[in-house]
Amino acid sequence: MNLWINGEYISEEDAKISPFDHGNLYGFNFLEKFRTYKGNVVLFQEHYHRFVMKLNQYHIEMPYSIKKVDQVIKEFTRYAKDRDGIFLLNVSVTTNNSESQFRTIYNKPTVVVCRKELPLKKSVIVKSAKWVTAQGEYLNYANKYTACLDLGNLDKTEGFILTQSGLIAEGITSSIFWAKEGTIFTPSINNGIEQSVTRQWVINTAKQMGFRVIEDYFVKRELEQAYECFIANSIDGIVPISNIEKVKFLGNDGSIYQHLAQAYIEEIIRTVKNGV
Repeated sequence: MNLWINGEYISEEDAKISPFDHGNLYGFNFLEKFRTYKGNVVLFQEHYHRFVMKLNQYHIEMPYSIKKVDQVIKEFTRYAKDRDGIFLLNVSVTTNNSESQFRTIYNKPTVVVCRKELPLKKSVIVKSAKWVTAQGEYLNYANKYTACLDLGNLDKTEGFILTQSGLIAEGITSSIFWAKEGTIFTPSINNGIEQSVTRQWVINTAKQMGFRVIEDYFVKRELEQAYECFIANSIDGIVPISNIEKVKFLGNDGSIYQHLAQAYIEEIIRTVKNGV
């Protein structure tokens, strides 16, 4: 059992989708990705709220509450003998017939929760990075895919994507941050990047710690002049970058990284204790 579709637990072999599904025809689907810690998702309310807000923008009704989705995650965890996993929450726009035209409202989307095993990794991850340039207009997932073709294995190296105009966008799997002289820099969401929950957590937490955070448009020279560089996503948390190509950073010795990584560990501990 690794799939839950519209209220039913099924195997991957039994999963079906209509050829007229608008997610299939037009790529009209939405995805939220996160992992569990002892069966609980860090910042789960923020993940769910962000997901529903995206659906609302396109007049798509989410038929399942946060409580229901949490129940599904916990049921998957029990079935996996309490092993934590990676979860994908996906909504694909579905029509009742072979209608191919867009509709003004979608009240019966296909909702899927999928569980995957966590990869075996070291407790402390340090990655290197490499610049990759987007092909044509920056379109998030399409450019992340083509960047993956250039890099191959992402376990040790993250691709830092540049737009065609040379602006820093985001990592293939993460949001990018760098720091110099007590100030943290990160690309603006106006550059077309994903406004992820973990990215926003880093920004909010850094400000609470008293750090100045600047969200703006940057070229790669500005990042390469930093002392520290790190990335963030909902699967790995906060990960230090040791170098980008020949330019070296402080890696896991960076003080700002250490403060934020410790704060994220404390967030995980609170989540596990509260069971939310």
